[in-house]
Amino acid sequence: MLLADDDPLVRAGLRMMLRGAAGVEVVGEAADGAQVPARVREARPDVVLMDLRMPGTDGIAATRELTRAGGRGPHVIVLTTFDSDTEVLEAVRAGAAGYLLKHTDPEEIVDAVRRAARGEPVLSPSVARTLMQHAAGGGPADRAETARTRLAVLSEREREVAAAVADGLANAEIARRLHLSVGSVKAHLSSALTKLRLDNRIQLALLAHDARA
Repeated sequence: MLLADDDPLVRAGLRMMLRGAAGVEVVGEAADGAQVPARVREARPDVVLMDLRMPGTDGIAATRELTRAGGRGPHVIVLTTFDSDTEVLEAVRAGAAGYLLKHTDPEEIVDAVRRAARGEPVLSPSVARTLMQHAAGGGPADRAETARTRLAVLSEREREVAAAVADGLANAEIARRLHLSVGSVKAHLSSALTKLRLDNRIQLALLAHDARA
């Protein structure tokens, strides 16, 4: 994994915390968002822990740059002290697969890194509430109609998987609900993300929620 934070003390603390975690290796660091793409190309991490507020290029812009690069890039977890609605939504729409606050317990951060590497969403409880409140808020009717139109390109089974993702279910839970194998769930999820040109299941969940408005 790669650590991206402008504070060397924060990077040192994270490096020490992660050093003893089984299956986790810090392969690089970046002190500015502008450094992240090059560090990712050099080290090829599975996960990037990304600070939001950095001088020059911030974490959201750096996440967006990794997303634009295409291919099988790393999963980005935003790790920050800020949890404003705007920043949460911007980070997710930029392609972040997770959003944690820096006061999160160390054990939870380690677990989040492992989960992100498996392609699972990672959200602090307050951040999850922000996303659900955004979705539950309804919003303009044209946003809901746009979401429904986009989801129409999916097969019926892919839409069922998308709805289950929007309900917050993990792959194993979706498999039980829809009477599918976990492998089939992953295949339908991957196909849906590709058709919709989305980067992760959090974005899919937001789209499915918007369609329900």
